[in-house]
Amino acid sequence: MICSICPRKCKIDRDINVGFCQSPSVFRVARAALHYWEEPCISGENGSGTVFFSGCNLRCVYCQNYEISRENKGMEISDERLIEIFESLIEQGANNINLVNPTHYASRLADVLTKWKSPVPIVYNSSGYEKAETLKALDGLVDIYLPDLKYIRADKALRYSAAGDYFERASKAIMEMRRQVRDRFDSDGMMQSGMIVRHLILPQNTNSSIEILKWLKENLPDTYVSLMAQYTPCGELDGTPELKRKITRREYDKVADFAVANGFEKLFLQELASADSNFIPKFDFTGIL
Repeated sequence: MICSICPRKCKIDRDINVGFCQSPSVFRVARAALHYWEEPCISGENGSGTVFFSGCNLRCVYCQNYEISRENKGMEISDERLIEIFESLIEQGANNINLVNPTHYASRLADVLTKWKSPVPIVYNSSGYEKAETLKALDGLVDIYLPDLKYIRADKALRYSAAGDYFERASKAIMEMRRQVRDRFDSDGMMQSGMIVRHLILPQNTNSSIEILKWLKENLPDTYVSLMAQYTPCGELDGTPELKRKITRREYDKVADFAVANGFEKLFLQELASADSNFIPKFDFTGIL
């Protein structure tokens, strides 16, 4: 597999070696379990059937899933075993199958989802750092997109995630996601198809957050937006001292108040209490073994 599916375009054979994402061509996963802390229309009461993929095409210095994104903790599994995991989550009552950080497996997932048809929505839960061309292969296979929109400023994206072209890539990817899906909910208020753009507010970065909201208002005015307060200092922060604390109530309210004042009606807000390491999943191969 000569890989160029993400913006890194490593062009290496992942059957033999690994590129920036440190991932082989076969699936590598670290956890599969019901998750109750997504947006209410995703988790509901039964939980979202999350599958966490190891490896990542970003290098976020603050990543709370550092153990799998940077240290690459995980277990290699076959396509058939992944389908078995999906089916087990559905048997447990999962509202959906939630693919967490799937970018570097997008093409292989397209193959799996073509031959296995899910009775519940498929959620593509990504960093947003995608190639729009790759996403086209998922058209009709993914029901719900949950992309991050982390940065709009290239200097921030380079400093925090080693991806100076993040916004250029993510903005195009999100527009492609929007083209593919339209928002639809069932009678219980659970999302069956659609998109929620997530933005994690970082310490000392509220002006950047407001710039992102301005772009969303201009380009995707009818899209659901989730403003996340859950930033918890993790990872390698010695070079970014401004990130060594949680955000303040004042910082969160500044961004949330801007959103409300500027007519964002499809808005998810989050309590500051969500910034707690107890909410970080345990990557202990639950649901994989």
